[in-house]
This record gives sequence, structure tokens and C-alpha cells, in this order.
Amino acid sequence: MSIFLFCSVILILVAGYYGYGRYIAGIVGIDKKAKTPSSTHYDGIDYVPAKNPLMLFGHHFASIAGAGPIVGPVLAYLNWGWLPALIWIILGSLFIGGVHDFLALVISVREGGKTLGAITEKYVSRRASKMFLIFLWFALLLVVAVFASLCAKSFISQPQVVIPSLGMIPVALIIGVAIYRLRMKTLWATILGLIILTILIVLGNVFPFSLNTADPYRIWMIVLFIYAFIASVLPVHILLQPRDYLSSFLLFFGIAVATIGLLIKPYSVSGAKLFVAHAPLGPLFPVMFITIACGAISGFHSLVSSGTTSKQITSETHIKPIGYGAMIVEGLLATIVLFCVAFGVKNVSPGLSTINAFSIGFSQITYFLGGYGQVIALIILNAFILTTLDTATRITRFLTQELFGFDNKWVATAIVVFCAGYLGFSGGWERLWPIFGASNQLVAALALIVAASWLLSFKKNHTIALIPAIAMLGITIFALGAQAITFLRTADYLLFGITLVLLLMSGMIVSECRMKPRADSRRM
Repeated sequence: MSIFLFCSVILILVAGYYGYGRYIAGIVGIDKKAKTPSSTHYDGIDYVPAKNPLMLFGHHFASIAGAGPIVGPVLAYLNWGWLPALIWIILGSLFIGGVHDFLALVISVREGGKTLGAITEKYVSRRASKMFLIFLWFALLLVVAVFASLCAKSFISQPQVVIPSLGMIPVALIIGVAIYRLRMKTLWATILGLIILTILIVLGNVFPFSLNTADPYRIWMIVLFIYAFIASVLPVHILLQPRDYLSSFLLFFGIAVATIGLLIKPYSVSGAKLFVAHAPLGPLFPVMFITIACGAISGFHSLVSSGTTSKQITSETHIKPIGYGAMIVEGLLATIVLFCVAFGVKNVSPGLSTINAFSIGFSQITYFLGGYGQVIALIILNAFILTTLDTATRITRFLTQELFGFDNKWVATAIVVFCAGYLGFSGGWERLWPIFGASNQLVAALALIVAASWLLSFKKNHTIALIPAIAMLGITIFALGAQAITFLRTADYLLFGITLVLLLMSGMIVSECRMKPRADSRRM
């Protein structure tokens, strides 16, 4: 039964990519001859043509994946069962998340590599743009703080991941220099990087590294923020792109071996939790749709598409496989994670953490790896936490420069690191985390509204963005409203106030939208 179910999901996702993906690409029109921002705005730092589309796909996929498609599906299964989670992952990734990511990328490419915040000013209003930028800026600061903290804690609790995680940074520098400065063939550079990465994984398992200090968390946080600062200001093709590219192979490997495990050995679905309407985290609607996040749709994806990917893409023909395709692969990853926990872990205890549930389930599905399955699962998770950290820092630097109107990347990055560091060190992010999921999905809804305005301005079928936008806006407003009531009842007035501000800002941005086509009919 599990084999049939998994094969069915794969067929649906592939059919959706070639069917609906082709349909939305046809609406915007792909121009093979059009120049992209990586060449028209080349600066050697942020605007740099990727050496090949596979490398850019690796950067984009590793950046958007993060911990979301792992943590979200696990929480969804533990609370509501595998059936509603699977349905939302499939439908969300095909008709909402994939559309969201694709449109964010194509719009940014057509608008010279600008971020969605800047594009909002042109197609909605200046006021909406400023509010959107502020909204995104605070949301991304939280992302940087949270993922730095998660990574630091994983280094402490899982010391075997330290060497491969940090060792990948100098390896990425070597690969980046080899490809772009020494003109080494991408294939040979990739093989070299993967060989070194494999050695690092083995070394990390044999020699787990722990800090023998009174406060290892603080030390690791400092190290991670120094790395995030450097990754933000270095040319994108020297560190960020090759590091994310190499990290993506970890995920591809994880997807491949888990797929093999699910296909070669049938698992019973009778003992797995099928459906639960109400759970400790809250009712299935709307909480589950917020919890799964990146596995179906995430506002952070639009920031990656318009923040870094659009500045490196070399041809419009790559937009569909990178923008829409990466989301479909992420839907597959979310499905694999869901099946690993649902069918690979028997008698899930209520106290089992999401990370342990995933690593145990992954090791059961990939039993043929000889005991390395659990370690590989943790390394994969940690690698994506780091890719989200460095990409989020760079994107927040872009937003800081746009918001405050200065060009100095060093000062902008320092502001980002200082503010995110304050949240991370103070622990303030932990109090904000309950509303982060809803705010992230609210970003997705607002991005889809901007995309609908952009499509309509060129007299194109804007319903492909407007309908998902309305759906996500309803879900997130309902969730934030429910959270606001909870915060008020528990006398948590800080979170109550922040939630109200988010609702007010989103309402003001939506009210600024004027769904009217342009009088002219120039090319999109």
C-alpha cells in the first residue's frame, strides 16, 4: 500500500509540473532571447550569471528548503495524521506554492532583479511598498535569529554534525574560486567538492566536536553570525552559491535513498495515524495549513526568488525548472518526510521531538545504509538550516538598503547581524515564534497579491495568482485572529500587540491594491 501511495504522489507531482507548470509559463510567456539582470546589471557581487542552471537550481533549492519541509510535515503528522497533510502538500505545492515561487522569480527577472518590496511600489503603491518592506524586514530578522539559534543548538546536541557543517564553508570557497577564477570544469569541481564532503561526514561521525566551555551556545552564535556577515558581503558566486549547490546534493542524496527505501520495501499504513480533526496545536483548519509551511507554500520562497536567484539566472528558459520545479521537488521532500515518520516510526511517543522523529524514521526507511541513516538525516537538516541562515542574511541586507536608502553593504549587513543577534542572544525570538508561521504565510499571500496586480497590469490571466492569494489571506488572517484571542486570554500583551500590527499592516497593503489593467500593452 505504501509503495502504491508513494508512486501515485510522484506521478501527480510530475504531471503537475509538465501540465500546470507549462500552463502558467504560457501565460507570462518565456522569451529565450531576452537578457536577464545577471548580464544587464552585472556587478560581480550580487548580479553574477550562474555557471550553469544546475548550480543555480542547487542554490535556490537549498535556500528555500531550510528546515521547513522537514519540521512542518512531522508536526502535521503528529497532530493531524498523514492524510490531510499529504493532500495539502500535493495541492499546495502544485497550485499555490509553485505558482507563488514561479511568479516571484519571473517578475523579479522582468523588473531588473528587484525585490518584491521594490516591485510593489511600481505595481501597487509607494505606501504599500514601504509597509511591505518593513513587514518583510522584521520577518527576515526573525528568520536569521531563529535559524542561527537552531544551528547553534544542533551543534551542541549533535556534535557529529559540526565538522561537515562548518567544513563545507572552506570547501565551498575552494569550489567557487576553482569554477569562476581558475575556470575549472563544473563537473570536476563538483566531484572534488562531493568527495571532500563525504570525507567530512565520515570524520564528523568518528570525531564529534564539542566545545568544552561554560556557555557553548554563545560561542557558536558568535561564530554563526560572523559567518552570516561574511556570506552576505562576499560575491555571491564565491561562497553562497557553491555552498548551497553542494548542500543540495545532500538533499538529493537523502531524497534518492529514501525513495529507494520506500519503493523496495512495503510498509503498512494501518498502524499510522490517518486523520485527527483537533490536536494539541489547534484545529486542523487553519493551523495545519500554517504548520506545514514550506512543504506547500512559504513566503520566504518569494524573497529568495526575487532576492538572490533572479540576480543569477542566465536565461528565461530556466525560470520554470528553477522557480516552479524546485517547489515541486520540495513537495516531494515533504512527502518523503511525512512517510518516514508515518510509516517508518512505530508507536510514536508524545514526547518525541520533531527532529528525532524525522531522524529515526529516515534511518528506518534507509535501513540499507548500515546505521548511517540517522546521522545523515541530522546533517541534511543542519546543512539546510545554514543555507537558510546565509541566504536570509543577504536578502535582509538588500531590504535594509532599499528601506533606508543607502548603498553601503557593510553597514547594511552590520545592522542586520546586530538586530538579529540581539533577538538570538536575548531569546526574544522564542516568544515571537508562535506567530512566525502565520506571518510567513501572510508574506506569501501578499506576494501573490502583488503578482496578481502585475499580471493584471499587462492584461494577463491574474486569477492564477489572485485565487491562491485570497485562499492564503483567509487562512493567515483566521490563524492570526485566533492567536490574537489566545494571547489576549493569557495576558501576553506583547504578542497580542504584534499580532494586531501584522493584521493592520496586511489590511493596509491589501487596501492599496488597485486591480486595474494598464492602458498600454507593452511587453511584460
